[in-house]
Amino acid sequence: MFKKMGLLSLVLGLVISGCAPVISQHLRDQVSPAVTFGDVLRDPDAYRNQMVIWSGVIVKSENTKEGTLIEVLQKATDSRGRPLDVDKSGGRFLALHSEYLDTAIYSKGREVTIAGKVLEKKVLPLGEIEYAYPLVLIKEIYLWKPMREDRWGHPYWWYYPHWWRYPYWHPYY
Repeated sequence: MFKKMGLLSLVLGLVISGCAPVISQHLRDQVSPAVTFGDVLRDPDAYRNQMVIWSGVIVKSENTKEGTLIEVLQKATDSRGRPLDVDKSGGRFLALHSEYLDTAIYSKGREVTIAGKVLEKKVLPLGEIEYAYPLVLIKEIYLWKPMREDRWGHPYWWYYPHWWRYPYWHPYY
Protein backbone atom coordinates (compact mmCIF):
# COMPACT_ATOMS: atom_id res chain seq x y z
CA MET A 1 0.00 0.00 0.00
CA PHE A 2 2.74 2.45 1.00
CA LYS A 3 4.81 1.57 -2.07
CA LYS A 4 1.83 2.30 -4.31
CA MET A 5 1.27 5.66 -2.57
CA GLY A 6 4.97 6.50 -2.93
CA LEU A 7 4.91 5.63 -6.62
CA LEU A 8 1.72 7.63 -7.10
CA SER A 9 3.29 10.62 -5.33
CA LEU A 10 6.39 10.38 -7.53
CA VAL A 11 4.36 10.24 -10.74
CA LEU A 12 2.13 13.11 -9.61
CA GLY A 13 5.18 15.18 -8.71
CA LEU A 14 6.72 14.61 -12.13
CA VAL A 15 3.48 15.54 -13.89
CA ILE A 16 3.10 18.72 -11.86
CA SER A 17 6.74 19.72 -12.36
CA GLY A 18 6.19 19.48 -16.12
CA CYS A 19 3.87 22.49 -15.80
CA ALA A 20 6.29 24.61 -13.77
CA PRO A 21 7.66 27.94 -15.01
CA VAL A 22 11.12 27.75 -16.56
CA ILE A 23 12.59 30.74 -14.68
CA SER A 24 13.70 30.20 -11.09
CA GLN A 25 11.46 31.30 -8.23
CA HIS A 26 14.24 33.52 -6.86
CA LEU A 27 14.20 35.69 -10.01
CA ARG A 28 10.42 35.58 -10.41
CA ASP A 29 10.07 37.02 -6.90
CA GLN A 30 12.09 40.08 -7.98
CA VAL A 31 9.79 40.93 -10.90
CA SER A 32 7.13 43.58 -10.39
CA PRO A 33 3.90 42.44 -12.11
CA ALA A 34 2.91 46.09 -12.59
CA VAL A 35 5.82 46.67 -15.01
CA THR A 36 4.80 45.69 -18.54
CA PHE A 37 6.88 45.34 -21.68
CA GLY A 38 5.10 48.37 -23.17
CA ASP A 39 6.04 50.53 -20.17
CA VAL A 40 9.71 49.65 -20.47
CA LEU A 41 9.66 50.04 -24.27
CA ARG A 42 8.30 53.60 -23.92
CA ASP A 43 10.87 54.67 -21.29
CA PRO A 44 13.63 52.13 -20.51
CA ASP A 45 15.59 54.61 -18.39
CA ALA A 46 12.70 54.90 -15.91
CA TYR A 47 12.94 51.14 -15.24
CA ARG A 48 16.73 50.85 -14.99
CA ASN A 49 17.84 47.90 -12.81
CA GLN A 50 14.27 46.50 -12.68
CA MET A 51 14.05 42.71 -13.05
CA VAL A 52 11.85 41.62 -15.98
CA ILE A 53 10.88 38.32 -17.55
CA TRP A 54 10.12 38.48 -21.24
CA SER A 55 9.65 35.88 -23.93
CA GLY A 56 9.79 35.94 -27.66
CA VAL A 57 11.41 34.75 -30.84
CA ILE A 58 15.06 35.41 -31.68
CA VAL A 59 15.45 37.75 -34.64
CA LYS A 60 19.25 37.62 -34.62
CA SER A 61 22.16 36.99 -32.32
CA GLU A 62 25.82 37.94 -32.45
CA ASN A 63 28.89 37.59 -30.28
CA THR A 64 30.50 40.87 -29.22
CA LYS A 65 33.30 41.90 -26.86
CA GLU A 66 30.72 42.36 -24.09
CA GLY A 67 29.13 38.92 -24.65
CA THR A 68 26.33 37.52 -26.77
CA LEU A 69 23.78 40.10 -27.91
CA ILE A 70 20.36 38.69 -28.84
CA GLU A 71 17.61 40.66 -30.60
CA VAL A 72 14.20 39.28 -29.61
CA LEU A 73 10.71 39.92 -30.97
CA GLN A 74 8.58 40.01 -27.81
CA LYS A 75 5.51 37.75 -27.68
CA ALA A 76 2.76 37.00 -25.16
CA THR A 77 3.31 33.81 -23.17
CA ASP A 78 1.51 30.79 -21.84
CA SER A 79 1.48 29.83 -18.14
CA ARG A 80 4.99 28.34 -18.30
CA GLY A 81 6.49 31.35 -20.06
CA ARG A 82 6.67 29.91 -23.58
CA PRO A 83 5.98 32.45 -26.33
CA LEU A 84 2.61 31.97 -27.97
CA ASP A 85 2.40 31.43 -31.73
CA VAL A 86 0.57 34.68 -32.43
CA ASP A 87 1.03 37.44 -34.99
CA LYS A 88 1.08 40.12 -32.31
CA SER A 89 4.05 41.63 -30.52
CA GLY A 90 4.77 44.52 -28.21
CA GLY A 91 8.01 45.26 -30.05
CA ARG A 92 11.64 44.20 -29.87
CA PHE A 93 14.27 44.15 -27.17
CA LEU A 94 17.96 43.37 -26.88
CA ALA A 95 19.30 40.87 -24.37
CA LEU A 96 22.99 40.74 -23.45
CA HIS A 97 24.51 37.59 -21.95
CA SER A 98 27.92 38.25 -20.42
CA GLU A 99 29.20 34.83 -21.48
CA TYR A 100 29.59 33.22 -24.88
CA LEU A 101 26.46 31.59 -26.32
CA ASP A 102 26.73 29.73 -29.60
CA THR A 103 24.82 31.75 -32.20
CA ALA A 104 24.19 28.58 -34.22
CA ILE A 105 22.06 27.34 -31.31
CA TYR A 106 20.62 30.71 -30.23
CA SER A 107 19.63 31.37 -33.81
CA LYS A 108 16.87 33.13 -35.73
CA GLY A 109 13.42 31.67 -35.13
CA ARG A 110 14.18 29.96 -31.79
CA GLU A 111 11.90 30.77 -28.86
CA VAL A 112 13.42 32.06 -25.62
CA THR A 113 12.33 33.18 -22.18
CA ILE A 114 14.69 35.67 -20.55
CA ALA A 115 14.95 37.01 -17.01
CA GLY A 116 17.21 40.01 -16.56
CA LYS A 117 17.73 43.57 -15.44
CA VAL A 118 16.89 46.53 -17.63
CA LEU A 119 20.13 48.40 -18.38
CA GLU A 120 19.34 51.22 -20.77
CA LYS A 121 17.84 52.28 -24.07
CA LYS A 122 19.94 51.42 -27.11
CA VAL A 123 19.07 53.13 -30.40
CA LEU A 124 20.04 51.11 -33.48
CA PRO A 125 18.98 51.10 -37.12
CA LEU A 126 16.09 48.80 -37.99
CA GLY A 127 15.69 48.88 -41.73
CA GLU A 128 15.49 52.57 -42.62
CA ILE A 129 14.42 53.79 -39.18
CA GLU A 130 16.11 54.27 -35.82
CA TYR A 131 14.59 51.92 -33.22
CA ALA A 132 14.93 52.37 -29.45
CA TYR A 133 15.48 48.92 -27.93
CA PRO A 134 15.33 48.26 -24.21
CA LEU A 135 18.61 46.49 -23.33
CA VAL A 136 18.38 43.71 -20.73
CA LEU A 137 21.33 42.07 -18.96
CA ILE A 138 20.47 38.36 -18.88
CA LYS A 139 20.43 36.68 -15.48
CA GLU A 140 18.71 33.51 -16.70
CA ILE A 141 17.77 32.33 -20.18
CA TYR A 142 15.69 29.37 -21.31
CA LEU A 143 15.85 28.19 -24.91
CA TRP A 144 12.69 26.32 -25.83
CA LYS A 145 12.91 23.13 -27.85
CA PRO A 146 11.41 23.51 -31.31
CA MET A 147 7.94 22.06 -31.70
CA ARG A 148 8.16 19.24 -34.17
CA GLU A 149 5.29 18.41 -36.39
CA ASP A 150 4.55 14.87 -37.36
CA ARG A 151 3.95 13.63 -40.86
CA TRP A 152 0.29 14.73 -40.68
CA GLY A 153 1.20 18.32 -39.85
CA HIS A 154 -0.07 18.39 -36.25
CA PRO A 155 2.45 18.69 -33.39
CA TYR A 156 0.33 16.67 -30.94
CA TRP A 157 -0.70 13.77 -33.15
CA TRP A 158 0.28 11.14 -30.56
CA TYR A 159 -2.43 12.36 -28.18
CA TYR A 160 -5.17 11.23 -30.52
CA PRO A 161 -6.26 7.60 -30.73
CA HIS A 162 -5.17 5.71 -33.83
CA TRP A 163 -8.69 5.65 -35.29
CA TRP A 164 -8.87 9.47 -35.17
CA ARG A 165 -5.91 9.91 -37.52
CA TYR A 166 -5.77 9.72 -41.30
CA PRO A 167 -7.49 8.13 -43.19
CA TYR A 168 -10.29 7.96 -40.63
CA TRP A 169 -10.16 11.56 -39.30
CA HIS A 170 -13.60 11.52 -37.63
CA PRO A 171 -15.09 8.30 -36.30
CA TYR A 172 -18.70 7.36 -36.84
CA TYR A 173 -20.44 6.15 -33.72
